[in-house]
Amino acid sequence: MIYKSSTTAVPEVPKVPRHVAIIMDGNGRWATKRLLPRVAGHVKGVEAVRGCVEACVERGIEYLTLFAFSSENWRRPQEEVSLLMRLFVTALEREVSKMHANDICLKVVGDLSRFDPKLQDMIANAMRKTANNTRLTLTVCANYGGRWDIMQATAKMVAANPGLTEFTEEMLAEHLAMAYAPEPDLFIRTGGEERISNFLLWQLAYSELHFTDTFWPDFDSQSLDAAIASYQSRERRFGRTGDQVAKKS
Repeated sequence: MIYKSSTTAVPEVPKVPRHVAIIMDGNGRWATKRLLPRVAGHVKGVEAVRGCVEACVERGIEYLTLFAFSSENWRRPQEEVSLLMRLFVTALEREVSKMHANDICLKVVGDLSRFDPKLQDMIANAMRKTANNTRLTLTVCANYGGRWDIMQATAKMVAANPGLTEFTEEMLAEHLAMAYAPEPDLFIRTGGEERISNFLLWQLAYSELHFTDTFWPDFDSQSLDAAIASYQSRERRFGRTGDQVAKKS
């Protein structure tokens, strides 16, 4: 199923967000604040992912998308990058069977070609194993960038329509990395920064944005509930007036 863009059609506005997207920021600063090496923050961050997945399932959220590693994160110190890759492998080894048992579908999107072949194989196997699960779709964005996504989708769209010179949003949208998911209702960024950092640039056009000072390792079910409460306090107009929204409801 390909979902329509929120700029071409007004989507449903669920009380509980159907799709939550999160930039998990603050692992390193969490560790530094406690006089720990940055690795400790990343390890603790993996635990927070587990808790967030469980909380989303309990609240009936259908899609959870996590920004795990951006295309810009390769600029970090090599030691930290290597550590993050090892954590990714460990998380796949430990968590995929649990996700499958709990009816969670795992998808990993991004330019995976730069990863070690072993990691690429593990990702492919994990996605195959969980492909038919329906309780929650967990998407991990790895070596992902919003501009990369738009560029790769554009290339695929042009290749699929040789000779065509005019295109529509719908034609592009079907080639985006996350064409299988509705656009996020709620975007969350932890760690006190207030920017979207090249994450889901196309898909966040009409998402509600929530920024929190909480570092990702400390993000728990109460933090998620606070973000959902913030979302529920918004009037989602999608270009309409408040009066139109009131009449519609």
